[in-house]
Amino acid sequence: MTYLTRSLAIGCSLLALSACGPDEIASPGTGGNITINNPAPTPAPSPAPTPAPTAPALVQPASGCPTIADAAGLADDGVITGPTGTYRVCTMPARFTRSATLPNLRGVLYRMNGRVDVGTDGGPTASAADTNVVLTIDPGAIVFASGASFLNVNRGNRINAVGTAQRPIIFTSRDNVLGLNSDTSSGQWGGVVLSGRAQVTDCAAPAATPGTVACERQVEGAATPAFFGGVTNNDNSGRLSYVQIRYSGFVLSGNSELQSLTTGGTGSGTQMDHIMSFNSSDDGVEFFGGYVNMKHLIVVGPEDDALDVDTGVKANLQYVIVAQNTNTHDTILEGDSDNLRDSTPRTNARIANFTFIAGAPAADGQAMLRLRGGADFAFVNGLLVSRNDECLRVQHAETIAAANAGTDEAGPPIFRSVAFQCGGASPFIGTNDVTAAQVQGIFTSGPNNNANYTSTLTNLFVNGANESALVASNPQALSSFFDTTNYVGAVRDASDTWYAGWTCNSATASFGANNSGACTSLPVYPAT
Repeated sequence: MTYLTRSLAIGCSLLALSACGPDEIASPGTGGNITINNPAPTPAPSPAPTPAPTAPALVQPASGCPTIADAAGLADDGVITGPTGTYRVCTMPARFTRSATLPNLRGVLYRMNGRVDVGTDGGPTASAADTNVVLTIDPGAIVFASGASFLNVNRGNRINAVGTAQRPIIFTSRDNVLGLNSDTSSGQWGGVVLSGRAQVTDCAAPAATPGTVACERQVEGAATPAFFGGVTNNDNSGRLSYVQIRYSGFVLSGNSELQSLTTGGTGSGTQMDHIMSFNSSDDGVEFFGGYVNMKHLIVVGPEDDALDVDTGVKANLQYVIVAQNTNTHDTILEGDSDNLRDSTPRTNARIANFTFIAGAPAADGQAMLRLRGGADFAFVNGLLVSRNDECLRVQHAETIAAANAGTDEAGPPIFRSVAFQCGGASPFIGTNDVTAAQVQGIFTSGPNNNANYTSTLTNLFVNGANESALVASNPQALSSFFDTTNYVGAVRDASDTWYAGWTCNSATASFGANNSGACTSLPVYPAT
């Protein structure tokens, strides 16, 4: 598609008129001198009026697209105009075959026209055939897409999308550029997918053994094969840092759709931090197998689960804010391990310093934390405010089984310094061979837990008096990945502003004035 616009420059000139002479003009005459006095000047208003603010200049399109190292280059598809200005549209190739950089240039937007692959899939093991492509995206760059478009980083290749707190990288939709979105818009393009070579379960090949090199899975929703999995648990799919992913979740095929961020078999060498998912029509983030280590994650307005972990993923998350919207959503966390509930590796998700804010009643009428499928979980220093729904639901006897190293079983779910404010008849639900009493017993057996907490959070997610009074636990007892913290929740107090700058604001959640602005608008940065 070519984007066309027409701009009309209207120029004007100013004509300055001036006169000179003495303050008084004397004219001779027969009757004597005549004196003409100038009128007294108008006094200046007191106090002086405040000058009207100068509106930011609208963005003007760059003269062309930058040259990149990839042989296919960027296609100049004209311009696109929205409320923040007019931009040159530079469309990415369908596949990056060489390492390339997308620079941040004023008046340039990068477009995905369908699926965009970073490199070619190298299979479950590294080999000389790997393309080793690295896609670098500079701070402040904006990428947009529509429909079935998504970015897929193939095995054996990497992404290097590292923004800054002042200039995050933004993946968003065409309607966001055009100014057509509201705070309830969603599902306008696919999302970002990282595919790696770490272990997974639920293999695509029926005869394959879970966790082996023969066990691969296909990216959910991809119409053509896009595989992940292997046995390289320290695999590196690159880095995402200071990134916003807005309005994602387009249905790609059948009933499958992507979410803002999907990882499949990513290894421990992959780095992710300061990531915001906004208004995904599916999950906020979903992790399939492999390893995920992430600090500073924000999920706002997901229409399915905010966090979804599955197929043997080992996930460590710290400093997590979830704010559901007031329309439709499912759980805040849905956790599973594999279809058979006994395959290895077994999902083990550990989350520290979290603040989860539930919205309207859940679509399935169930609890906000749904733990099932024999997966393992640990929650430390967390807050869950769910005024309409129960807080915790545990399914399947395998999910509360005793620790067993031989089956990669870490034991029943762990709760330490977790506070619940819950709706429903009881905070706890048990199903599929698990009773509500067992769920309650697991929760209350942990230190410093409170199922009768009353929120005094300010600005939706900032700790107030009741939160500050809670006793914290040390998350490093679970993993050295975690920072030692002495407070419960994601945001210690008003002075703790890790969320500021790189986020966007909406009616669901506001992250302050000094950030990228409203999620419904593109940011306009000063020219550099």
